[in-house]
Amino acid sequence: MQDQACRVRLIAPSGYPHDRDAMTRGVMRLRAAGCAVEGLDVLDRTELRYAGSDAQRVADINALATLDTLPDIALSIRGGYGVTRLLEHVQYGALRERLTGAPMALVGHSDFTALQLALYAKSGLVTFGGPMLGPDFGPAELSPLTWRHFWRTISAPQGKASWDCGETVECDVEGPLWGGNLAMLCSLLQTPYFPRIEGGILFVEDVGEPPFRIERLLYQLHLSGVLGQQRALILGDFTQCRPAAYDNGYDLGDAFAQIRRVIGIPVLSGMPFGHEADKFTLPFGVPARLRVMGQRASLDFHGYPHLRQAHEPSMT
Repeated sequence: MQDQACRVRLIAPSGYPHDRDAMTRGVMRLRAAGCAVEGLDVLDRTELRYAGSDAQRVADINALATLDTLPDIALSIRGGYGVTRLLEHVQYGALRERLTGAPMALVGHSDFTALQLALYAKSGLVTFGGPMLGPDFGPAELSPLTWRHFWRTISAPQGKASWDCGETVECDVEGPLWGGNLAMLCSLLQTPYFPRIEGGILFVEDVGEPPFRIERLLYQLHLSGVLGQQRALILGDFTQCRPAAYDNGYDLGDAFAQIRRVIGIPVLSGMPFGHEADKFTLPFGVPARLRVMGQRASLDFHGYPHLRQAHEPSMT
């Protein structure tokens, strides 16, 4: 345990906290882990489907440029939709000046991907795809993988993720690690908020999209030239992405097989990241190396913001 409490500041750039029990459990677990949790007022905001007005939600993000003392972790409470409405109002220059080199982890996934893309494109800031307060730290059963990998990653200057990819793929590549929610990636193509990353290792996930739409989104990245500029594509979790009767047997396996045939780079599957209980914490935009030995994939990365002192609390 640290001598000083790890400070976690909650931000709510997307949907309102519809599962208040999960939010309460998440706060309690962070406190039990020795964290001081700030910004609890965001849990009481609701406007339509959002966690407050656009002005309130973007203020959560812009405040990080003006706080007297930065938190150790700025943690999104949940995803949904709403970040896209904020992108034109984020103070990218001020955030770049304050956060570049700062040991603060800005963490989330799902809709949060849009903010990650924009911050990297406009400010060069490294953020984390990873757990959020309600969905990941607040469920009745906490995932040991998610909890431990989060703290181990943000407490050290380098990290690692290993998983069974289910197939033998020749792969040993290096490049910037980046990605997130597939629909959010495609939604920002050809905008100032989509980073131009060449020679990268791209990871993607999604939820609730039928297989043909997943294929169509991947084709959008392919036909726009994005996939051809990468060194590898990693498939995370595709949750509740079920075929319909009309699909006539066509499923996610067929969609991914088609993408493998056309993009000309290694495609690895099975990485725990997305809308499932188990997920890695992955820094966005840092140097990484991806290797496969047998059917075991390993991803090593470094060069990201991390806590000044080690903090790896036990699960409660």
